[in-house]
Amino acid sequence: MRRLPFSLAGFGAATLLAAALSSAAPVMAADMVRTITVTGDASISRAPDMATISIGVTSVGESAAEALGTNSKTMEAVIARLKEAGIAGSDLQTSGLSVNPTYNNSPSGSSAATASGFTAMNVLTVGIRDLDGLGGVLDAVVSDGANTLNGVSFGLVNPGPALDEARKAAVADARARAEVLAGAAGVKLGDLVSLTEGYGFGGGPAPMFRAEAASAVPVERGEVSYQATVTVVWEIAD
Repeated sequence: MRRLPFSLAGFGAATLLAAALSSAAPVMAADMVRTITVTGDASISRAPDMATISIGVTSVGESAAEALGTNSKTMEAVIARLKEAGIAGSDLQTSGLSVNPTYNNSPSGSSAATASGFTAMNVLTVGIRDLDGLGGVLDAVVSDGANTLNGVSFGLVNPGPALDEARKAAVADARARAEVLAGAAGVKLGDLVSLTEGYGFGGGPAPMFRAEAASAVPVERGEVSYQATVTVVWEIAD
């Protein structure tokens, strides 16, 4: 049997493949599912029931041992006062401990700077569940020797219910948006194809405040917000 030239055989295979694809194309288009994709979001605000503070004690001494010893005694007094205020040991956590030399500024033209002493620092993260006593606690620990305060943050002991409510509201927001878009396009929503949660939550004080200052050191609680975002895909009904 006489063989066809390679170029002619290749041309014939390509022609057959193109014909097969062209005949399948209308079937694929007919099977395509029309969808509408919408993102919904929601934010839920609640009055906080817990505060987290970061307090520290900084001490200096001629030697590392002296600086650390002075620091430890002061921090022990601070921790004792916190426990007397009803704060559980599980809500106390050391988050930073350091001892470093303190150097004198070297005069112009002199050799390297020399150590003039040592600085010890101990930082404690404290969870306070009794917000009515927050200001008093801050006042007390400062009086006992805490000389560093690195901020106060508020939140919920159990944020789960607020997060779940935000998720439900985000899904409802997505459906409402999808229905508006479908109505504008003259179609109807069909079955739900997929639902994906974006990010879980964003904690932090919302820009809303109540006139509820704690005693002693004035602290405004405000509110905390939890957000949810979902992406939902619906079929477009015929």
